[in-house]
Amino acid sequence: MNALGGTEGEVAFRTFEISDPRFETEHLREITVKSPALGGRADLTVWVSPEAKAQENVPLILLLHGVYGSHWAWARKAGAHRLAAELIGSGELPPCVLAMPSDGLWGDGSGYLPHRAQDFERWIVQEVPAAARKAAACVGGGSRVCLAGLSMGGFGALRLAAKYRERFVAAAGMSSITRFEQMGAFVEEPLGRYEVREEDRSVLEALVRSGGRLPEIRFDCGREDSLLVENRALHAGLTDAGIEHVYEEFPGGHSWDYWREQLPRVLRFFGGAIVKRERETERRDQRD
Repeated sequence: MNALGGTEGEVAFRTFEISDPRFETEHLREITVKSPALGGRADLTVWVSPEAKAQENVPLILLLHGVYGSHWAWARKAGAHRLAAELIGSGELPPCVLAMPSDGLWGDGSGYLPHRAQDFERWIVQEVPAAARKAAACVGGGSRVCLAGLSMGGFGALRLAAKYRERFVAAAGMSSITRFEQMGAFVEEPLGRYEVREEDRSVLEALVRSGGRLPEIRFDCGREDSLLVENRALHAGLTDAGIEHVYEEFPGGHSWDYWREQLPRVLRFFGGAIVKRERETERRDQRD
């Protein structure tokens, strides 16, 4: 199902530290958990829209940062929560919760991949939604989940949406790394240290291999971005494979100025995907 329901949504965190509401600003909450997947502490920032607080099963949107970043990047470098609030106010996005996790803080970037000793993939797919559910009562078993990321985070978002398609309504990448080898242009660590499984190396192969119904897929890239050729190749590969998706190009490079400008488009895309899925569910329930 494209929601948080089921026993897999429950994670036993040994410790769960959350910011005091008296000192929180702009409805942002900081959380540190003892992550079973990582074998240590991990951080995330959660934003709960005021309109969502009195509701149940509101949508949950996960935002993944790129290399060198952490859980605070989306809020403090792009004002993601402010952009979401504007779209909620205009009716272009339903009331929702944003969960903005660290990638696990391995090296310059974990790739959101399973490593030998730490599973950064499971941290994102299982534990971050569970932590958001614990931190915000309006997130529940019926919450629709969307996943977006930039650069390394785009690689994570698109690959994980393909691999765990039943968990997500939609996924989006901005300036995405599309194959693991492209990480070499950004990180200091030798790529051999990641010990990546072959099936986790390529976004295109993950999407083609997934089979069945995929989440709604969108990705974009700046025309001055060093990853433009790779994103165009992903678009061509998905087109050849007959996989429905949205791909767009805009002026700009590999920068926070570009990602902040694109995030409202991503959130509108998620809003449309959530409404579409809700209507499909309503029609199915009426038939049943």
